Amino acid sequence: MKIKRFVADSMREALASVREEQGADAVIISNRRVEGGIELITAVDYDETLIEEALKRLRPLPAAAAPAVAPAPRRATRPVAVVAPEPAAVAPPPPAAPPEPVARVIHSQPDGLLEMRREVETLRSLLQNQLASLAWSDRLRREPQKAEVLKTLSLMGLAPDIARALTARVPAGTNGTDAARIAAAVLLKHLPTVDDGALIGGGIFAIVGPTGVGKTTTIAKLAARWALRQGARDVALVSLDHHRIGARDQLLTFARILGVPMQVATNDRELAAVLASISDRRLILIDTAGMSPRDERLAGQFQTLKIPGRQIRTVLALGANSEQLALEQIVRSYAPARPESVVLTKLDEAASFGPALSVVIRHALPLAWLADGQRVPDDLAAAPAKRVWIVKRASRLAAEAPRLGDVDDAYLAGHFGKVVANG
Repeated sequence: MKIKRFVADSMREALASVREEQGADAVIISNRRVEGGIELITAVDYDETLIEEALKRLRPLPAAAAPAVAPAPRRATRPVAVVAPEPAAVAPPPPAAPPEPVARVIHSQPDGLLEMRREVETLRSLLQNQLASLAWSDRLRREPQKAEVLKTLSLMGLAPDIARALTARVPAGTNGTDAARIAAAVLLKHLPTVDDGALIGGGIFAIVGPTGVGKTTTIAKLAARWALRQGARDVALVSLDHHRIGARDQLLTFARILGVPMQVATNDRELAAVLASISDRRLILIDTAGMSPRDERLAGQFQTLKIPGRQIRTVLALGANSEQLALEQIVRSYAPARPESVVLTKLDEAASFGPALSVVIRHALPLAWLADGQRVPDDLAAAPAKRVWIVKRASRLAAEAPRLGDVDDAYLAGHFGKVVANG
């Protein structure tokens, strides 16, 4: 361990000398104001054990170990008879004194050092912003088309990571100067959709998702579409929602209007029995209880849908009017249900499609159905046939209500400047 003393006019100069001579690993043992400025005692290869041992050697010896002092000479006295007193009870020895506390080195952080750290952090933040701004300006100069595509996708509400990934897939030699068209084209190409075959081949489908997202209405729309195309005799509805008041009544009302049976189950055993009783139906739609992503009962619901010998396909219902963080949490919480596809609801209530489209692209969850209203069965469409519509609608929403307050030069530089800076 190397200990050294530094004296300087100010704390800043002293710290600069320490850093220059001993490097960033130096440890400040003490600091004080002395004649001539500030004194710092620092150490390199600091070992606290060595400090403690040195301090122990410097402590005064305890009283028991002090050398005996010769008694003073006694004066002569006349002999006197001394009567010996009765032996007194032996007093117990005094309790042992607690061990002397071991001195420890306290690493103080003077106000000057804290202020310097704050200044360094501020300078670092300013430097990062300046570098990002320069990098974004460089991108505008070198790749103006891609920069405009990034801006257009951001105005559509797409998350920065998705906008960056989509822009990276734009060929370097792409012709054309209309960034909006290029952005729409790349979004259309990479938007995942799927024909789940519910209205053609049938099967057992469970709609899962949080409360209020429109699962029951979506089931009614799908059942009505099947009844109109292939007749009501091959479709049946099942309700697992025994938590929300009136949930079964709503589904029962739809079932009566459509003229199809509706069964109720509260656990996996009852669901297995219900599915066995309606196994002759080609399309079975299961309405599940809406639960918060943080609800502890979610795991039980997922377990209920695991029926041996029955292939229950799950569809996740997401509201297009939800914020991206909420959608992300829903997708992660419902991942154990292994949803094969997504029904995107409440499109008519959304100010932007970007958050929902970002989530389905990020998690590779294909869109199966799009719902943009409450009318049964009209406001429902198969996603593959409406891919162009949803991209055009996303662009129109961005144009009608531009997010210029959120997507400005600082936003673009902060999120996309590092792309160029990092190569």
